[in-house]
Amino acid sequence: MFRKAEGRHARDFQADGRAINDKVRLYARVGGALLAARAEGRDAFAALEGVIPWDRFRTSVEEAEALARPEEFDAYRELGEHHAGVRRWAPAFLDAFEFDGVPAVAPLLRAVGILREANHAATPRLPRSVPTSFVRERWARHVLPGGAAADPDRRYYEICVLAELRDRLRAGDVWVAGSRRYRSFEERLVSREALQAMEADGTLPVAVDPDFDRFIAARRDLLAVRLAAVDTKARGGLLPEVTLERGVLKIAPVERSTPPEAEALAARLYAMLPRMRVTDLLAEVARWTLFPDLFTHLRSGEAAPDPRVLMAVLLADGLNLGLTRMAEACDVASLGRLAWTADWHVRDETYALALRRLVDRQGREPLAAHFGAGTASSSDGQFFRAGGPGRDAARLNAHYGDAPGAKFYTHLSDRYAPFHTKVIAATASEAVHVLDGLLYHGSEVASSRHHTDGGGDSEHVFALCTLLGFGFAPRIPDLKHRRLYVFGKASDHPALEPLIAGRINVALIRAHWPDILRVAASIRTGTVTASLIMRQLASYPRQNGVAAALRELGRLERTLFTLDWVEDPELRRGATRELNRGESRNSLARAVFLHRLGEIRDRTYENQRHRASGLNLLVAAIILWNTRYLGRAVAALREVEDVPDQLLAHLSPLGWEHVNLTGDYVWAASDEVSDTRDGFRPLRPVTDAMRLAA
Repeated sequence: MFRKAEGRHARDFQADGRAINDKVRLYARVGGALLAARAEGRDAFAALEGVIPWDRFRTSVEEAEALARPEEFDAYRELGEHHAGVRRWAPAFLDAFEFDGVPAVAPLLRAVGILREANHAATPRLPRSVPTSFVRERWARHVLPGGAAADPDRRYYEICVLAELRDRLRAGDVWVAGSRRYRSFEERLVSREALQAMEADGTLPVAVDPDFDRFIAARRDLLAVRLAAVDTKARGGLLPEVTLERGVLKIAPVERSTPPEAEALAARLYAMLPRMRVTDLLAEVARWTLFPDLFTHLRSGEAAPDPRVLMAVLLADGLNLGLTRMAEACDVASLGRLAWTADWHVRDETYALALRRLVDRQGREPLAAHFGAGTASSSDGQFFRAGGPGRDAARLNAHYGDAPGAKFYTHLSDRYAPFHTKVIAATASEAVHVLDGLLYHGSEVASSRHHTDGGGDSEHVFALCTLLGFGFAPRIPDLKHRRLYVFGKASDHPALEPLIAGRINVALIRAHWPDILRVAASIRTGTVTASLIMRQLASYPRQNGVAAALRELGRLERTLFTLDWVEDPELRRGATRELNRGESRNSLARAVFLHRLGEIRDRTYENQRHRASGLNLLVAAIILWNTRYLGRAVAALREVEDVPDQLLAHLSPLGWEHVNLTGDYVWAASDEVSDTRDGFRPLRPVTDAMRLAA
């Protein structure tokens, strides 16, 4: 409703844009003539009539008054027209749930009760004494058009209450009795008694010393050493590719590190891969891994009777084709059979099990060891526009243009395995979802250092990653504007002093240390998901104790990381390398998700999750297939020439030019493999690959 009001407001203004521009140009000419007349001592009215006749000028003023918008230029004026739509559901909604909250939201909860009573009594007007302390300034001119002493506007008051209730539910200040998602903050965490028991028997699942004095002493010593080292190098101009002049920090961009020889080798190896249909690729991966057996029946637990039908359903999700068009394009099943298979065999947990098997198998491939050590990962959000019915369920993020959509947030290992994905709103903070992928993927990926771009960076993520044992290394945008925090005086570090914003509030962290450990233990044990608790903490007012203490701890950890980032060029190169891999993976995903113009047209969140999971599963299958066949191509090429191991680290299993992603989706017989000696398709000859690469 808010988006529609803002869109209508913008369209109305745009429709009058030409007339407004004409008036501005006219009054600019009039103003110029009047200024010239004053400077030359001429009659002002004569000067004005030299530009436009007086009658026409009077008419133009009336036209300008009609074109003028209210001084506040507020799109909320359009919301009143949507009140009739709100009334269709608001009374039932307010009656259906019991709301409770922190003391600060008591006026809002009283307003909810007054609206309930007014709905039951069917009275169009509200009492003059309704609570209004929660009404923000932007709403006040609409809710109280006659001032604080006047009767409130029923339409705007009701919309304002519902909008504020929505925001407070998201923030966790209001909760719903009996709800799992909208519970109070205390109910989400492990009990204090359970926390004390874990501390007593030494099973507290955190990666730091639970004794605060020992923990903070160790961090204090570490920060002192790091500050002294970096300050000394900064004074001597010894920081590699970094300058610090007049308090301005400048870091040279990371240069491209892929040698031309590696690019030439990759082109030759890909030219050796067999060309094939995406159906054949998926069937071959299924033969290696038996992942279709994991899509069991919801009731009986049995595998799908025909794996080809199941894989057609998965392709319909992954290619964004949909079941109806897949039924038209394939020859293995009707629409009814595809729909039955999707309903009974395809769900979030079966997608997760299948993805885990593909990721684990790809990580065990010999060639994958050349891609990375398996200890680093990255995550990034990929925006997909919404179309058709999906537009109404999507959000608008101006960063991606003026079309609504959603983001698929995916975690990628340094061996190119996309081990976790989820659907998030286009406007959602990516930082909130960083830990979900690291904690809940279930695969063999063991990441000890995680990279994100600026969207994943926040002080809460820094704090919780430290508590849970993950090294967090984001590529921070505008690093020169970020500030350091210290325990002592900024003047103790002369070179870094312009970058130091203040002291770390140790007393605040100490006061809330038990609650901080309780939050970390709750996340690690799965009592609450990391994204849910982080979203609630991030939306709390800044004076909230636990949120502020975590933010203070995050400042300490971000300062330590920033010092490492400034001093270590290899850390900067590693972060850039991992994030570039994520961008390349997004390119592959964009190529695979090609049908329906690459738009999300599903209205429900469940169907959107299936689209994201199907896409990620298909991408993982292509990556596994490429990794295995590139390994075979390397072995074949080494029979005729030397292939240095250091070049293999620059290979990427993200190519898709050899895979036919479109057309009729034909499923070959299960035994249709040309090279029956080893069960693999034959590679193209090395000589042909050399010619194609050239």
